[in-house]
Order: sequence, then C-alpha cells, then structure tokens
Amino acid sequence: MTETPGGPVGREPEAERLPAEQRLPATRPPAVPAPVERFTSPPATRTFELTPERAAQVVRQSSNARWVGFLAVVVVILFVAIYWFYELGLPLGISEPRLESEVSAQQVTAVERGYNIYEANCARCHGNQGEGNIGPTLNRQDKLFAHLSEDYLRNILVVGGRYACGNPLSLMPIWSDEGHPPGPLNYRQIDELIAFLRATDDETFIARHPELLDPRIDPVTGEVVTFKGWRDADYAPEPGASPYPACWADEFTAASAAPGGSAAPGGSAAPGASA
Repeated sequence: MTETPGGPVGREPEAERLPAEQRLPATRPPAVPAPVERFTSPPATRTFELTPERAAQVVRQSSNARWVGFLAVVVVILFVAIYWFYELGLPLGISEPRLESEVSAQQVTAVERGYNIYEANCARCHGNQGEGNIGPTLNRQDKLFAHLSEDYLRNILVVGGRYACGNPLSLMPIWSDEGHPPGPLNYRQIDELIAFLRATDDETFIARHPELLDPRIDPVTGEVVTFKGWRDADYAPEPGASPYPACWADEFTAASAAPGGSAAPGGSAAPGASA
C-alpha cells in the first residue's frame, strides 16, 4: 500500500468526516432579527399629541404650582416684616422693642425681690423706708443722687462697713458670699438688693411673697400691697451745693452710740453704722 504525505491512500481526513456543526471553526447559524415591538411601548401609548383634557390638566397644575410658590414667598416676606417690627418695635414709638421690654420686666422683678431681701435683712437697722434707726438713713435724695451708687453699694455689701470710713470696728457686716468671711447673700441677691435701693419713685411695684412670689394682700383693706422706690428721678442738687461726703461721722454718732452688739448677718437684724 502506498502512503501519501496526507495519509493513507483512499482514506478521507478526519475533519471532513465530522458533521458541519462540529467542525472548527464553528459556523454561526443565521440570526433572525427581533421584532421592534419587543423593545418599545405599544402603539397606543406612542401618541405625541396631548388630548384636550390632558392639556387642560397640565395647565391647571402649572398654575397651581405658580400660585403655591407665590404664596410661599408672600408668607416669608410677611413673617420677616412682622418679626422685624416685633424685635425692633414699630416706628414713631408705637411699640417697644422686645429686648427693651424684657430688660424692663427683669428690672421690675429684681426690684420686687430686692424689697423682700431688704425687709428680711436691712430694715431693722436702716428702717422700713430707709429712714434710719440703728444704721444711717438711705432714702436721702442727696445721698441717692451720687453717693449710693451701684459700685459703692456693692463694695459695702462685699467688704462691710469698713469700706465707708475705713473703720475696722464698723457694725455693718459683710453680706456677700464673696466676702471674707462670706456672708449669706449670693451675687444675684446682691444685685436685686441694689436694684431695690436704686429704684425710682415714678413706678409702682407689687410686694410679693418671698417664696411663692404671689402678690401680698393687705388683710385690712383686701388690696394688693404696693410700694415705690426712694430715689427721685427728677432730683438735682442745688447749684453750688456740696456733694455728700464719703464719711460723715457726725451723722453716724448717734447710731454708733446705740446699745446693742454686732449681730450675725444670717438673721433679719444686722446693725450697721456706716453707709
């Protein structure tokens, strides 16, 4: 048998004897294109023109949206304007700014609380109306004008009576808890007491219960108990008048000679001979 380079004579190549679908390279069967309707919406939904009802609905929705936006802008503008006048007050003094009204209300509260503190701790020595008793007077207009300033009163309450005339034996005790030794009143009570001592007589205040803060009722008249400050807001010293001295020893002579020892400031009685 004669062999040829391609193989035995009369024998077909193995690749030719395989079916067509198994021969390499594999042949690709013819593709059938997919229908267009498979990837698109039904013809009923592919309408490019709006119906009259749908067009009217779109117009109404757009109009409503514009009105909502317009009303929102108007509401914001009105809110800003009203809040602006609420904070700063109406022009021409028609209304008071909110911060100023809050300051006035807090001042009234401080004076009314300071009145109770004065009654409990200071009235026995200085009198119910500041007319003086064991201690010096506090309601004199020349004294309230410049001498009994806020800083002076605060130093007296922190340091004691020795601040007035430099007398270390002064019967006026230390009232502030920041003093040495510390007294019974905290910083807020000190501020309220000073607010009462510096209150003017052009405003009427309500006497309140120290704990409940309810208005006091006079058991005789059945009316609310009220009080006024001591300082005259319109007071002015005479031209050329001497200012109140820092230490007027003659005024305190009678008070210093009054019998009685130094009392602890924790109670309602606290004799003082300098202010």
